[in-house]
Amino acid sequence: QLQLVESGGGLVQPGGSLRLSCTASGLTLDNYAIGWFRQTPRKEREGVSCISKGGNHEKYADSVTGRFRISRENASNTVYLQMTGLNAEDTGVYYCAADPADYCSKSKYEYRFWGRGTQVTVSS
Repeated sequence: QLQLVESGGGLVQPGGSLRLSCTASGLTLDNYAIGWFRQTPRKEREGVSCISKGGNHEKYADSVTGRFRISRENASNTVYLQMTGLNAEDTGVYYCAADPADYCSKSKYEYRFWGRGTQVTVSS
């Protein structure tokens, strides 16, 4: 059964850090482009970062460039999103998504498989 599972969310103070994990069963993540998205009640699901199949290319939303870093760990079939310098605008449910395309996209319409999300709350 194909499944993506996000973890690592939680409550963090402004300026803090979190590392989100996206693990998979039923598919090998290195064979897929992976995207991280976030959603709040007030905003549509937006692309935060993505990494291409094989990991040669990365993309970031302007709002997170320099603060977030996406990476792969093939041995554990995991993709990480390291988040630093968090602020209240980073609050939301974070989802990982996978698609067999070679290159990644920050568009939610380009991904075939989705996890159920993990909540990130940045608050003092």
